[in-house]
Amino acid sequence: MPFGLLAGLGAAITWGTLDIFTALASRRIGALRVTAGMQLVGALLLAGLALANGTGLPTDLGVIAISILLGLVGAAAYLSYFTGLAIGPISVVSGMVAAYGGLTVVLSVVFRGESLTPLQALGAVLATVGVILTGVAFSGGIRAIRFAGPGVIFAVIALVLFALMTIVSDIAFDEAGWLQVLLTARIANTVISIAIIGLLSSRQAGQHDPGVSPWSTRRILPAIVIAGTLDVLGLVSFAIGLDSAPTWMVGLASSFGPAVTILVAVVLLGERLKPVQWVGLAAVVAGMVAIGLP
Repeated sequence: MPFGLLAGLGAAITWGTLDIFTALASRRIGALRVTAGMQLVGALLLAGLALANGTGLPTDLGVIAISILLGLVGAAAYLSYFTGLAIGPISVVSGMVAAYGGLTVVLSVVFRGESLTPLQALGAVLATVGVILTGVAFSGGIRAIRFAGPGVIFAVIALVLFALMTIVSDIAFDEAGWLQVLLTARIANTVISIAIIGLLSSRQAGQHDPGVSPWSTRRILPAIVIAGTLDVLGLVSFAIGLDSAPTWMVGLASSFGPAVTILVAVVLLGERLKPVQWVGLAAVVAGMVAIGLP
């Protein structure tokens, strides 16, 4: 199996798992607070990793600028995604966001000059169609196709931002070490999220419905810490992959994370998928096999 596919799958597994924690926590205290908490945990972990490796913040203004841009895009992507998870079915929102992998392939070809073999292109199409199908419900026949779940609009915003984040990350890693870039971007993430909370606190930005989440408040902090840790593990795997493999392959493979979330949501939370969504999951697997074949 190609290294880029393995690295992307490593990120997919960790990100797919953290989605469960962030979704349930967001339903208790609000997506913005969960985003800020997770970003803070991630920033502290990355700072510790940088300290252990003797890595400091970048000094080149261009690298700082693109890292901050990455932080801005990332903060918006996470907030959109977690908002969607908080107000819509986890399985539907996660499946829809996974379409960022297909968009990443297109952007990589257009802006990064990468190319795919015919079999890889077929695999990319299969995987992308598969993740889209997991977010679409058929009700009343083919003419009544509708997007399932109230969180879909946030999922669409998130998928575009995640694809842009992948491309910007790859560009940034060409200019500096991935740890420097990630640390700077994560600091920007954290500052932005906390600043927004401060600005909106008087307007009760974190309103929530205690009856929606099965979790008590005392479980929220551990959930956020676990989510932040998983996010950093995913980012490291993702960054290492982008540093040594085609952008399209790593980005597409990392987008399979929601498939992990879907399975966990079905098994542990009792969410139900429609037959077409199971077909979508099968298409994701078929696409992954096609991409991995020599």
